[in-house]
Amino acid sequence: MRSVLMVAFQFPPFSGSSAVQRTLRFVRYLPEFGWTPLVLTAHPRAYEQASYDQLDQIPSNTIVKRAFSLDVARHLGIMRRYPARLARPDRWRLWGPPAIFAGLRMIRKYRPDALWSTFPIPTAHVIGKSLRERSRLPWIADFRDPMVQPNDPDDAALWRAYEKVERETIAESQLNVFTTDGTCQLYRSRYPERPRSAFAVVENGYDEDVFESIERDHVPRREPRLLLLHSGAIYPLERDPTQFFLALREFVSRESASSAPLHVRLRASGHDREIRKLINETGVGQSVELAPSVPYREAISEMLGADALLVLQAGQVKTQVPAKVYEYLRARRPILALTDPDGETGRLLRRAGVRHIAPIDSKDAIVSALQELVRSVRTRTAALPDEECVRLASRRRRAGELAALLNRISISSAR
Repeated sequence: MRSVLMVAFQFPPFSGSSAVQRTLRFVRYLPEFGWTPLVLTAHPRAYEQASYDQLDQIPSNTIVKRAFSLDVARHLGIMRRYPARLARPDRWRLWGPPAIFAGLRMIRKYRPDALWSTFPIPTAHVIGKSLRERSRLPWIADFRDPMVQPNDPDDAALWRAYEKVERETIAESQLNVFTTDGTCQLYRSRYPERPRSAFAVVENGYDEDVFESIERDHVPRREPRLLLLHSGAIYPLERDPTQFFLALREFVSRESASSAPLHVRLRASGHDREIRKLINETGVGQSVELAPSVPYREAISEMLGADALLVLQAGQVKTQVPAKVYEYLRARRPILALTDPDGETGRLLRRAGVRHIAPIDSKDAIVSALQELVRSVRTRTAALPDEECVRLASRRRRAGELAALLNRISISSAR
């Protein structure tokens, strides 16, 4: 068995982002493909939200080192105000030096064959680069989504810090991995000096073992309302629900009083204050519920019990696919996707047989898609995701794809 040192900030008991699932499932399944994971992560004190329900998902024989870390905003700020330079490239930059020290000790002790680090915390790539320079081990930088876009981050100094990390990572790593073809192509064109073989795709996915264990005990939901569920973060720009709320208001006004009412639940939006304001402004408070975060297994169970699932993804992030989309597909429920039909999310869902797709910024198109979805749910004629498309998106399969990339860079490094 070869081994890989995996640098990831978001690892159980981290809570608040689906990014934790990518590393956790790689750790669970890589051994099936000949690779033993060694995990270098942060001490839980650094996490703004922690949930201990997934700790038992970490295999008992996995070596996990939690290096000292602080959150600049919470631990060094006064009323969450702090010098901005202390939070570049991110609020957890103080994780860097202790993690590099701990990583070097792990390299000396366990002699891994490769390195892997994962965004969206840029400091993880800073650590990966430092370990690469000191050990000369082959390194895979897992970007997932774009690190910088023309106006993202919108703070100029932070953008420059992100861009520096991105540029140095691309230059030093043997392989840069993204979750969609669109993002991969974007980076190939952004860095034409690197060979095409320096860029690869490993999509997100779902964990079949988790779904099967939940389905065994799942109790069907019994209530007259139709539940349309959005599970996870709703970013005010990238997943702006304004036109959806306006469409919902129009849809409700047309509904027959004898029909089972439509209830929209926004679970763990992460931006409740802004969204509550939108709900009040658009007058859809009777139809929309803001619900708090729940443990991961409970969130999956809720997906399985919903009448339909809601995707929000704006055109400016058309090269990206929300990680939860793969879990939506595995839940095998009807899906309403408010996204660019020709973007990565729209293309994935169309390949999976999802019919109800409308641009997120078109109220009239959303009204039409919503009417068709609700009609098909009520008449039990709603199309469900294609079985073969679902099967190909498992996290176990994704781990096999990562193992193949690790094989590739380790062989190249040995030459």
